Amino acid sequence: QVQLVESGGGLVQPGGSLRLSCAASGGTLDNYSIGWLRQAPGEEREGVSCISSHDSSTYYADSVKGRFTISRDNAKNTVYLEMNSLKPEDTAVYYCAIDIGCTLVGGTYSYRGSYWGQGTQVTVSS
Repeated sequence: QVQLVESGGGLVQPGGSLRLSCAASGGTLDNYSIGWLRQAPGEEREGVSCISSHDSSTYYADSVKGRFTISRDNAKNTVYLEMNSLKPEDTAVYYCAIDIGCTLVGGTYSYRGSYWGQGTQVTVSS
């Protein structure tokens, strides 16, 4: 059973950057499509970005395109989410998750899996 652990969250000013990490144990991440999700207070969990298992193609929600970059380091069994030009509306708990594939709905990434880690808090505020 793969276990996912997120890290790298914190408090950052608008316009700043953070890099989130998703480390795996009990399995090899490159066997899976991995998504990043987020959930803001009072909001539903939403897909942010996904990297596919077979060719590492990347997919993004419209709200983060051009600002966020997902990548994987198979040697470290880790997936990253580089977040730049952060906005207050990016404030949320961010989760990495196993997806059944990287699905686009209306051109934006939509999560279709059922397992995610404990999450890391990202707060964008001045």
